[in-house]
Amino acid sequence: MNIHPEVSAALEAGRPVVALESTIISHGLPRPRNLQAAKDFEAILREQGVVPATIAVVDGEPRIGLDEAALERVALDESVVKVSVRDLPVALATRSSGATTVAATAFLAAKAGIRVFSTGGLGGVHRGASATFDESADLPMLAQIPITVVSAGVKSILDIPATLERLETLSVTVVGFGTTKFPSFWLTDSGETLDWSVPDATAVAEVMASNDALGRESAVLVANPLPHEKQLDPVVHDEALRQALAEVERNGITGKDVSPYLLGRIVELTSGSSLEVNLDIAANNIRVGGEIAIAWSARDR
Repeated sequence: MNIHPEVSAALEAGRPVVALESTIISHGLPRPRNLQAAKDFEAILREQGVVPATIAVVDGEPRIGLDEAALERVALDESVVKVSVRDLPVALATRSSGATTVAATAFLAAKAGIRVFSTGGLGGVHRGASATFDESADLPMLAQIPITVVSAGVKSILDIPATLERLETLSVTVVGFGTTKFPSFWLTDSGETLDWSVPDATAVAEVMASNDALGRESAVLVANPLPHEKQLDPVVHDEALRQALAEVERNGITGKDVSPYLLGRIVELTSGSSLEVNLDIAANNIRVGGEIAIAWSARDR
């Protein structure tokens, strides 16, 4: 792996570092706004005194922290593919360039020794998975690596109760950040209740330390909802989701084409407001990730 000198120096000195995924840059936001968003995400951490480590694969090389040229390439080069953990060996062998998903980012971040990772929304169990077995690689990956992931729950296009059941089965620790309600990305409350809640970043660091002391090689998932006033209008959300799901059924869309279609249509049906909420979600999670990294760094010294 190529670890950026700034990231390497911070890790060696025990200073706070937060990993950021690159799929949201390459595939989650429109060009060229995605490049500015990527820079804004890193700036949030720098303002907190935290070193950002945006992760991607560039010409077959895993990069932990991107220089300006690499960040621009991930954002603007349409040939950049989406890379999950299973794709990493092929991407490396063929010297491809890829934006890392939540699973791949978490995997590479943990390999580099980074303990905190902020993303937008976690992947999960898809609707109808009892027939299709469609489940994100994010879930089993979190059962295998000791990293803390800050996420606004999972998107409402997924089966949220089933996702929480899978996380329980996989023994992934889930805590609400100042809440007992599991968020559903665009909405503050999915209607699902969490068993555990923590009040602040210091409490998350204590959970991380306890996880380590027990010798568990699994993640801590921090469910961080948007404030109510920043969530997508629930009425607008529910109608857009209903219409998009009906279109999927009517048009016979299946498999890997379902999620991109739903996400794209929800942006259209909400007149772009869901995209603005996406940016608020990412920024909110990055800020909380920075707080946790600072708390962990202070505890670790």
